[in-house]
Amino acid sequence: MSDADIKKELICFVANLLRDCNHVAVGASSPIPGAAALLAKEAWQNPRFINILGSVKNNFFTNGAQELFDCAAQGRIDAFFLSGGQIDGQANINLMGIGDYPKNSPRWSGTFGSAYLYFLIPKVILFREEHTRRVLVDKVDFISAPGTSEENIYRHGGPYGLLTNKCFFRFDKAKRRFRLDSIHKQSSLEDVLDNTGFEFDYVENTPITPSADPELMSLLETKISHKVREVYPQFADRVFAETAEIS
Repeated sequence: MSDADIKKELICFVANLLRDCNHVAVGASSPIPGAAALLAKEAWQNPRFINILGSVKNNFFTNGAQELFDCAAQGRIDAFFLSGGQIDGQANINLMGIGDYPKNSPRWSGTFGSAYLYFLIPKVILFREEHTRRVLVDKVDFISAPGTSEENIYRHGGPYGLLTNKCFFRFDKAKRRFRLDSIHKQSSLEDVLDNTGFEFDYVENTPITPSADPELMSLLETKISHKVREVYPQFADRVFAETAEIS
C-alpha cells in the first residue's frame, strides 16, 4: 500500500469511531482526524457538529481555543484527539521534549491545555502515525497529560484508544493499560511487538483491521477531499493528488 492509501484507510477507520458522537473537536494540525470527522458527518450525519480549529467553513467557534475549553468544561464535546512526541503504556503523553524537564533537548511545542481536555472529554483518541520505540515508550520523559488518575480525583474524560500506522490499541481503564484490538493489513503481530516500547495485552490471533467500506472510501475521495483542502491544503495535495487530477 502507498502512504496515501494508508492515510485514507486510517481516515475511514477513525470515521467509524466517531459515529456515536454528537460534537467532535479537532486541532489545527490534525488532518487525518479532521478528514475523518468530516467523513463521518457526511456519511451518517453523526457527529452533528464539528469544530476544526483553523477552518473557516467547518468551525463555529468564534473565540478559538478558549471556546473549545469552555465547551469541554460544560460537557459539550464528545470526542477529541491528542498526540505526543512520546506515548507510554498507561496512555501518558509527552509534549514537552526528550530528557529531564526543563532541560529537554529537543524541546517540543508544549502542552497547550492537553491535560485539561484529557480530563474532561469522554472519548479522547490518541493518534500518532509513527509506530516506533522512539515514540511508543515504556515511560514518557515528562507527563504533559496523564492517561489515568487516582480514584479520588474527579475525571470525566480519558483515553479511548491509540491509533498508529500499524494497529489500533483500545485502552482498558480497569487495568490501566492498552490491549491490541486490531492489526492493519500492512503490518503483523511480530511487527507491532518489535516496534512497541511498552507492554500491552494481546492474543495470538488478533484480528486484522477491516478494509474501508468501498462506498465510504469513494465518498472520501470525491466529496470530502475537497472539504479537507480548505484547512489542510498540503495534506490534500499529497493524499488526494489523483482525485484532484480527475476532477
